[in-house]
Amino acid sequence: MSEHHYCEVADLAEARSELDEIRHHLHKHPELSYEEADTSRFVADKLESWGYDVTRRVGGHGVVAALKAGTSTRTVGVRADMDALPIQELTGLDYASIHAGKMHACGHDGHTTVLLGAARQLAKTRNFDGTVHLIFQPAEEAGSDSGAQRMIADGLFERFPCEAIFGLHNHPGVPIGTFGFRAGPLMAACDTVKLRVHGKGGHAARPHLAVDPVLVGSSIVMALQSVVSRNVDPNEAAVVTVGAFRSGHAPNVIPEDAVLELSVRSFSPEVRATLEARIRALVQAQAQSYGATVDIEFIRGYPVLINSEAETEFARQVAEELVGPEHVIAPFPPIAGSEDFAYYLQQRPGCFVRLGNGEGRPMLHNARYDFNDENLTIGAAFWTRLVERFLSKERA
Repeated sequence: MSEHHYCEVADLAEARSELDEIRHHLHKHPELSYEEADTSRFVADKLESWGYDVTRRVGGHGVVAALKAGTSTRTVGVRADMDALPIQELTGLDYASIHAGKMHACGHDGHTTVLLGAARQLAKTRNFDGTVHLIFQPAEEAGSDSGAQRMIADGLFERFPCEAIFGLHNHPGVPIGTFGFRAGPLMAACDTVKLRVHGKGGHAARPHLAVDPVLVGSSIVMALQSVVSRNVDPNEAAVVTVGAFRSGHAPNVIPEDAVLELSVRSFSPEVRATLEARIRALVQAQAQSYGATVDIEFIRGYPVLINSEAETEFARQVAEELVGPEHVIAPFPPIAGSEDFAYYLQQRPGCFVRLGNGEGRPMLHNARYDFNDENLTIGAAFWTRLVERFLSKERA
C-alpha cells in the first residue's frame, strides 16, 4: 500500500457528538416500512447541507446522494436501511421511541447514522477519485415488495451506476467494533408458507362423522420434520419451522378448518427448490390420507444473500487496516436471518458486512434492543476508508 492517508477511526472523533445526536433523533422518531417520510426528509436535508447531489423519492421514500471528486469515471455504492419495526419499546432510554408500537429494534437508526457520518467525512475530505452513491433505503423489514426491490425497479443502478455495492448490519453477541465477513452465501432465503386444512366439523363425541383438521394439521407438523432431516443434503443448511397453528374454539367441537403458517429458510437456490417441492407433496399427501383437503400458499421472500469473492476480500482488507486483524472474523458463520440487500447482490458484485454490537446485549427485534453508539465512528470510518480505497488513484 502507498503512503496515501486513508481514514482512521480517530478522524471521526470530532463528529461523535453530532452522530450521537443524529442517531438518538432517529431512534426517538421511528417510522415503519413504506412510512419513512420524515426520516427520508431528515436524511436528505443533512446530505444536501454537506454538498451532495441528492435525489429523493427513489422507489418510494428512498434517498440517493451522489458526490464526485477528481476526474475518474469509477463508481461505488454504499447502502443503509432506514425503517423501524412494529414493536413497543421497553428500553427506558431518554431517547426512546415517542411513537407507540414503533421502535428501531434492528438498529437501522444506527446504520443510517453510520452512513451519514461517512457522508459528512467524505464531503469534508474528498479524498477519493470517482463518484460515490450513498443509498438510504426504506422498507427493508417489509419481507416482500421491499425497498431494495422498489429502488431497483425505479432504475437505481441505471440512474446511479455502481461498479460494486456494500452494506452493513450490526450483530449483537459479537464484540463491539468487530467486523465479520463471509464470501458466498451469508444470509438465508426466507419463504413463508400458509396452509389452510379443510376438514369436516362435528361433535367431539362423534369423531367418526367428522374429518378433524386438528389431527390433520398435527400430522402435517410431524411429517414436515422429515424434510430437512431426510430430503436435504446433511452438508447443506435449511430450516422448516411451523410458527403458527390455529384451529377451533371449544373443547367439544371438531372445527371445520385449521391454519398453519411456516417459515422456510435455505442457503442455496437448489435447496430452496427442494424444500418447496417436498413441502407441497408432503402436505397434500397427509391431508389426503385423512380425507381432508388443503390450500397451499407459498410466498417467496428474500433470496439467498451471496457476497462476491473479490469485494468481500477487499472489504475485509479495509477492516483489518482500520481495526486490526484481531477485530475481524473471517469467515463469519452463516446467518439464518434474511436481508433484502440480496437483491442488490443479484445485480452487482458486492459485500454485506456484519459489525458486532457488543456481547451480552439484547438481540435484534427485541423490545430492549439498542444500537451501540460506540459503533458510530467505527462504522463511519470503515465506510469512509472503503470508499477512499475503492476509488483511490492506486486502484484506477
